[in-house]
Amino acid sequence: MRTDTGQVFRLEDYRPSSFLIPEIDLTFRLAPEATIVVARLTIERRGGAPLDTPLVLDGDGLNLKQLELEGVALPASAYTATPDSLTIARPPLTGRFTLTVETELSPHTNQALMGLYLSNGVYCTQCETEGFRRITYFLDRPDILSVYRVRIEAERAEAPLLLSNGNPVEGGTLAGGRHYAIWHDPFPKPSYLFALVAGKLGAVTDSFVTASGRKVALAIHVEPGKEARASYAMDALKRSMRWDEERFGREYDLDVFNIVAVSDFNMGAMENKGLNVFNDKYVLADEETATDTDFASIEAVIAHEYFHNWTGNRITCRDWFQLCLKEGLTVYRDHEFSADQRSRAVKRIAEVRTLRAHQFPEDQGPLAHPVRPRRYREINHFNTSTVYEKGSEVVRMIHTILGPATFRAGMDLYFERHDGEAVTIEDFLKVFEDVSGRDLTQFALWYHQAGTPNLTITAGYNKEAAELTLDIEQSVPPTPSETRKRLMHIPLAFALVGKDGKDIDYSHVDGAAIENGVLHIRKRRHSVRFSDVDERPALSLNRGFSAPITMSIEQTLDERAFLARHDSDPFSRWQAFNTLLTDALMNGARQYRGGKAHDFSEELTALAGAIAANESLEPAFRALALALPAEADIARELGQNIDPDAIFAAREALAVAIGDANQGLFERLAAGLAGDDAFSPDAASAGRRALANALLDYLSTGSRGPERAAHQFATANNMTDRAAALSILANRHPNRAETTEALAAFEARCHSDALVLDKWFQVQAAMPGPQAVDRVGRLMRHPAFSIANPNRVRSLIGTFSTANQTGFHRADGGGYQLFADTVLEVEKRNPQVAARLATAMRSWRSLEPVRQEKARQALARLSAALNLSADLRDIVERTLA
Repeated sequence: MRTDTGQVFRLEDYRPSSFLIPEIDLTFRLAPEATIVVARLTIERRGGAPLDTPLVLDGDGLNLKQLELEGVALPASAYTATPDSLTIARPPLTGRFTLTVETELSPHTNQALMGLYLSNGVYCTQCETEGFRRITYFLDRPDILSVYRVRIEAERAEAPLLLSNGNPVEGGTLAGGRHYAIWHDPFPKPSYLFALVAGKLGAVTDSFVTASGRKVALAIHVEPGKEARASYAMDALKRSMRWDEERFGREYDLDVFNIVAVSDFNMGAMENKGLNVFNDKYVLADEETATDTDFASIEAVIAHEYFHNWTGNRITCRDWFQLCLKEGLTVYRDHEFSADQRSRAVKRIAEVRTLRAHQFPEDQGPLAHPVRPRRYREINHFNTSTVYEKGSEVVRMIHTILGPATFRAGMDLYFERHDGEAVTIEDFLKVFEDVSGRDLTQFALWYHQAGTPNLTITAGYNKEAAELTLDIEQSVPPTPSETRKRLMHIPLAFALVGKDGKDIDYSHVDGAAIENGVLHIRKRRHSVRFSDVDERPALSLNRGFSAPITMSIEQTLDERAFLARHDSDPFSRWQAFNTLLTDALMNGARQYRGGKAHDFSEELTALAGAIAANESLEPAFRALALALPAEADIARELGQNIDPDAIFAAREALAVAIGDANQGLFERLAAGLAGDDAFSPDAASAGRRALANALLDYLSTGSRGPERAAHQFATANNMTDRAAALSILANRHPNRAETTEALAAFEARCHSDALVLDKWFQVQAAMPGPQAVDRVGRLMRHPAFSIANPNRVRSLIGTFSTANQTGFHRADGGGYQLFADTVLEVEKRNPQVAARLATAMRSWRSLEPVRQEKARQALARLSAALNLSADLRDIVERTLA
């Protein structure tokens, strides 16, 4: 584990390396305590590099055993080796030479889960971003592309399965009960895409015939006995492969494609070329262990990692500042895949909810950074919502601006022009400029400038002249290190909605350019006048969330309610009702702090009932619409002086008001949604379950609420309904006997399945109120909890710190104290996970003064801890700044 070096890396300091490594041969002699790695590097000096340039290779905690140059052992005087670097002051002046490096690793003691480590007896690697340097000395940077040949040796009894990137070449038996396998990847790749897996694993196998007729062998490797739970993942993989051929013209390029699921993994999954390694939560699923959300996540993550084969692997990043080039683009691709597989409208709403819940606070806080950062101290910290989700939104805006056909032409040119290269954001934008003839210089600010733009919009209607005028003003709030902002190009999709609920035809003069229902905002102020508008319309703005912005616009409650009932754009329809709910909850929270009773309008509760009963809307949409804004969403909208208890009280009161006003209706609707015993994870079935559980949540606020939820828990034939009932009991009725009994029954049912037990931890971590701190402390001592396992830590501590606003933000600071203690304990083993946990404190300055001071003290204690890793110190110091 490296401690903080204080080094800051800057985009403007990028320079090509003086050396290249076009080929690497790796031999692994696997053993838990002492694995030997022999790396034979073919090195060549880059043209134009000074002849006196030393060769400096990266390391991280390495133990060098032997070093040879052109097959001859190097004397100690010819090089300088430390655990973190290897320097040869005078490398050969010839065009090419070979360097053979032998290192010794201890996979068993590697708890950071970077480099080569053991997960439940399975050897596994994780090399993104800088894990390969924990295996051997190397030029560990994305722009060093090498062809890999890998030989793996292990005891057959310990590791009958031996996998690496590319295609299998040969395998055989060795003396002493050992065996070997050789893999060759013909496509040059950066070291972060290297992968090795060896161990005892079961497999689900299948095949896929590509568009050109090649047969690809597919395999998903899981813990023995769990093979049946990988069938949905296999189906999702095959659908992903076909979709990528049809939608983007991308065909798979190797003879085999392997996926491995492991239980100890820092992330969701990793796209290593031809050998994707997954956290098993994104592979294993059946109706008894996985919710509908789990099935949808598996489908999306399987697709995401597969799509990286082209957007990330065949075309990779020149440097880590370009991370969004692979991640934002591939998130956009997996979003489009999910939209085509399921409901485009529902998927879009879910994407925006995620963006607002995670990326908007990032943009508004101390951790704000552009989609393409300009500097970093620890690159792992840029696997963020800004890089991924906002990066996806930027690609989506390119699609909106150019249109489907031109966007596809740009992507085709990108693949043709840059296959096999390590490229930049400028390379990506250039292909779209070339195919469209447009200048995207101003649009490129979305990559270079942090912050969420805001549009202030004022509407004026002149009935006599039949004219509507929109006055639009653009602003971008300051962010850390960036106080002066430049004006953005914002594509604002819109419509004018008439009294009949239909979009109004219009003509326009002056103002911003309008193309296909999209206003192109480029200046600070626009005044756009629409003529031949015979009635005052309702404004449907930012349709489909065409740009990741906020808007300040005066609309009456009646106008918003009208859009919630009639807008033909599903996202804008959802947005209108969600804004009504948000405004009501903000007022309720303010009333609570003022000592007044909550007051919610009958119109609002009736509108909730009307949306629930509207059978012209798909059930999944109705379920999303009925979901109250999260407490964190309300806090974000309030902005400052946040009292989490007030927000919680307002939210509970609104749930009761909606439930009481619609009890009979919701009971009838719920009865009509009761299905047969057959379970299917398809989108339509999942949507019906989502609506039924949304209705149950409201019905649970009534006198028979605990009884209803307990009955569903006891009779559910799938995890979706069982987990929903348990969550309702825990959140609505934490002190009832039904809740205690259900929690005990769930634990007894799933005690031997870690992934399912994670749901049990999550439910209890989210239970509101001041008792949450003690509850979480007790759960940390549960035999099934392991602070060394990222999934366990995220399920308990991650849920507590992000989803339990009243518990985590307990007024006496007890939640922050427990959190700080835990982060420091996790950091001893896994700095990356600890740093990601610490981001939960990013909005501490928005709290009311008492909580704010308690949070500051907890952060100060983290900052003062000795020997903090670069990962954690970077987050803490930026959060405190």
